[in-house]
Amino acid sequence: MPNDRSDTSARACEPPSEPAQASALAALAALPALFAEESRVRAFAAVALGAGDTAQVARAAGLCAKEAAGALRRLRNQGVVTTGADGELVVAHERFRELARAGRPAPQAVRDTGAADGDGPVGIVVRTFVRDGRLVRLPARWTRKKVVLRHIAEQTFAPGVEYPERTVDEKLRAWCEDGEVDHVTLRRYLVDLGHLRRSDGIYSRPAASAARTGTA
Repeated sequence: MPNDRSDTSARACEPPSEPAQASALAALAALPALFAEESRVRAFAAVALGAGDTAQVARAAGLCAKEAAGALRRLRNQGVVTTGADGELVVAHERFRELARAGRPAPQAVRDTGAADGDGPVGIVVRTFVRDGRLVRLPARWTRKKVVLRHIAEQTFAPGVEYPERTVDEKLRAWCEDGEVDHVTLRRYLVDLGHLRRSDGIYSRPAASAARTGTA
């Protein structure tokens, strides 16, 4: 059975510290060089397909014992292969998730949220439901929901610029990470409220984005 288990111990969804972020970015930059060596690629694939120790990796990858040991050492040093609870080698999926988060650009709202409307009602609503550039959840009250959706539209899409649906989804996924709302729901709300216009799979934000009147 493939070793698709990982060191998936529960971790709090807290933003990484600056040193941790820098370390993750450095590790991310090192990945191409790590997998530039064929023996490491073959060893990694062997672990992913179920090889649980060095001998099994060597047989599955067609490597000699020395090559397998050296490749595994580098993979473990980079944190992409680890030892599971049963003592067998496993792919460290959580490590890849950390590197993916480190390499994903944060929405512009990370810089602008705190300044939006100062300490006024709009700013308070935004800061309640948007944390570190991520949408925690949408407010139940419709008037507050429109405030948050307008903020997301203004921070994500430039007026008059055309975006293919794939790009729109990528931008909205960044807002929805670890939140309660998926990007498809968020996109639908933005279209329904007029913050985004859709035509033949192309989206654009009107120059003067005015939310439509709606009911809860």
